[in-house]
Amino acid sequence: MEKKPLVSIIMGSDSDLDVMNETAKALELFDISYEMDVCSAHRSPARTSEFSRKAAGRGIRVIIAGAGGAAHLAGVIAAETITPVIAVPIAATSLGGLDALLAMVQMPAGIPVATVAIGKPGATNAGILAAQILATSDGALAKKLMAYKEKLALGVEEKSRKLQASRRDVNT
Repeated sequence: MEKKPLVSIIMGSDSDLDVMNETAKALELFDISYEMDVCSAHRSPARTSEFSRKAAGRGIRVIIAGAGGAAHLAGVIAAETITPVIAVPIAATSLGGLDALLAMVQMPAGIPVATVAIGKPGATNAGILAAQILATSDGALAKKLMAYKEKLALGVEEKSRKLQASRRDVNT
């Protein structure tokens, strides 16, 4: 039996899928069930509004919204739900995602949207942030996140050892 999704990954267009797949990969690392769909704040406002209002009732605990350009998707969703919303700015215009980033972080008081970095690194971090939000009430998930952080730290240690070894080789 398939698990009910806890996270909803929403994008403004299917052209955002390459970036938003990074969010899915991050959630899969922690075995978090998710759904993925396209909603547009501008082209399908009624559909987006309905999604926003019904997400929590379907068991969605975090919404991750990726969009580029005039990126209002995350804000429009956040306006109609108390479910945490994480925005992923996507470089879809000649402005390289800066337009999307600014649209996402400049939310008015009372409509919070957590915003991550532009593009794939931000999409990955959105998935990890969603996992951290869910881990506040899931001890097993919290342990997975701690193990993940430890693995990152060990990776840095290994890179440092390799660098130091290569520097010794150069200096001898």
